Amino acid sequence: MTMSRSPKQPPKPSLPMIAATTAALPAVVLSSLALAQPATAQQPARNIPSSLAAAMKAQAAAKAAGTVIPAAVVSTTIPAAFQPAQPAAPAEYTIVRGDTVSAIAARFGLDTGEILKLNNLQANTIIYPGKKLKLSGPAEPAAPAAAPAPAAAPAAPSPAGGATYTVKPGDTLGAIAAKHNVALSDVLAWNNLSMRSIIYPGQKIKVGGGDTAPAPAAPAPAAPAPALATTSAPAAGSYTIKAGDTLSAIASRHGVKLADLLSANKLGMTSIIYPGSKLTIPGGSGQPAPQPAAAPQPAAAPLVPSSFLGFSYPAAVVSSANENKALLNASPVPSRDEMKNIVADTARRMGVDPSLALAFAFQESGFNQRAVSPANAIGTMQVIPSSGQWASDLVGRKLNLLDPYDNATAGVAIIRQLLATSKDQDTAIAGYYQGQYSVSKYGMYDDTKAYLAAIKAHQKNFS
Repeated sequence: MTMSRSPKQPPKPSLPMIAATTAALPAVVLSSLALAQPATAQQPARNIPSSLAAAMKAQAAAKAAGTVIPAAVVSTTIPAAFQPAQPAAPAEYTIVRGDTVSAIAARFGLDTGEILKLNNLQANTIIYPGKKLKLSGPAEPAAPAAAPAPAAAPAAPSPAGGATYTVKPGDTLGAIAAKHNVALSDVLAWNNLSMRSIIYPGQKIKVGGGDTAPAPAAPAPAAPAPALATTSAPAAGSYTIKAGDTLSAIASRHGVKLADLLSANKLGMTSIIYPGSKLTIPGGSGQPAPQPAAAPQPAAAPLVPSSFLGFSYPAAVVSSANENKALLNASPVPSRDEMKNIVADTARRMGVDPSLALAFAFQESGFNQRAVSPANAIGTMQVIPSSGQWASDLVGRKLNLLDPYDNATAGVAIIRQLLATSKDQDTAIAGYYQGQYSVSKYGMYDDTKAYLAAIKAHQKNFS
């Protein structure tokens, strides 16, 4: 398409040129100056200095002529109207993967300590994606803060009929006992519960002896034990960790509470210990060990049985499985939905089909991070310690199978390696259950074939 040309317009007089030091002008001011000139104005020819000396001379001449805006009259800060607004803090924030409490506080201009107080958290508390954090409003009921009072004076709850605690989501009996500085066996006895009992949010749990229950008579003889521990505390002993040791086993062997052992060594429930390291044993002497040894009698039933599907496992393996189960029961773990998201995210990050990883996690544990088998297969992905060491070698760092994220990483790393080194996906799936070498030498057993079919069915559901 052609267009007729418009007659040439006579040149318009140009506006006077203002020489300014642009380094002293904010971007906003520069843009407004640019807009102030008509678009059609003709620009006079400008001589570009050929050297720095010429440029400095030209600038001095312009300054003498009064055409340079003094730097003193130019704003050196961006006006408040143009500054980016601080995002308003919501009353509640849903945690996403990668979040930390301090990062959330910084994002909304809040104090990290205040957020911890609002949500009744500690600086080392683990937060999980999907959980909600309060960013404003009243602090959460500080039930744990009131708990030390009964602990300081054990006789006080008796006249009041026994202190109670309302179960919250994620609570376990072991954690409740540790929080209130009472023995787990006492909590079980006061509430007529066993190690296999299931507790629910909203349920009331007695955490102190009452008038009607004969249970408080049992802790009474134990009163000299804390007194002895207090007097012998200055002479606290030490223990050198050996291969196969666990914190709970060391605590039991020396007749001290696991919580006291963790506190004395500034450890957490998910801390990893290594052979050769030294642990401080509160109380020092191993003599009191026989007295606490009588305490587990009410909980004679093991947390993990010694056999499964007709197979019996060595006592040492079952003992280690029970210790790991006790640790997981006393630790905060993600919900099944949260664990499902952790597995899927880990699989995507490591290049494994999330539907396959989810199928394994569902078949192995139903996304239950507290699951431990008699073979000492731990957590959501049911990884035994030797396979966990293999997975650690595959990813290049030490993995803690009790940690939910490391557990998912171990399982997905093994799946990825099996897929890479097996002739097909079916063989890789079978290798996770039966062992890659066993499958290659003996073929798939009947129960392995059933496992393979189950994984395939689950994968379709998660696709």
